[in-house]
Parts: sequence; structure tokens; C-alpha cells
Amino acid sequence: MSDETVIIHARFAANGTIAEISERPQGLNPQEWFDFLSYRVPLTYQALAGGRGVFRLTRADVEAFKVEAATKAA
Repeated sequence: MSDETVIIHARFAANGTIAEISERPQGLNPQEWFDFLSYRVPLTYQALAGGRGVFRLTRADVEAFKVEAATKAA
């Protein structure tokens, strides 16, 4: 598996919900993907200024989480 680091960027709306998030699997809305990652790997999240934040994960983890999240969403 690859040790490549993937940075998943999240951008919040003014009301605190997720407006955009990268690497989102098909079938999940931005908030569902953010919630999934927040529960599975909360220590990988870093809050940034301006209503943004990032998750730092390996490529292998991102691909595995996409499959898991899409399966649960179906």
C-alpha cells in the first residue's frame, strides 16, 4: 500500500455545516462524509482559519474509508 499523504479539505458554511469537502464518495453528501471521517479518525483533523479544516490520511486509508462509507450509505 502507498504511504502517500492525502489532504482532504473541508469548507464550512456560515451556519456550521459542511459546504464542500474533497475526496467525497459518490452517494454521500458533504456533511455525511465529514461526519463519517470525524467519527472514524477524529485525531487526523486540523481546524484552520476562515471556516476551513483538513484531514491528513494515507491514500490507502482514504480508499478504504470511501468503500466503507459508500457501503453504509447504500
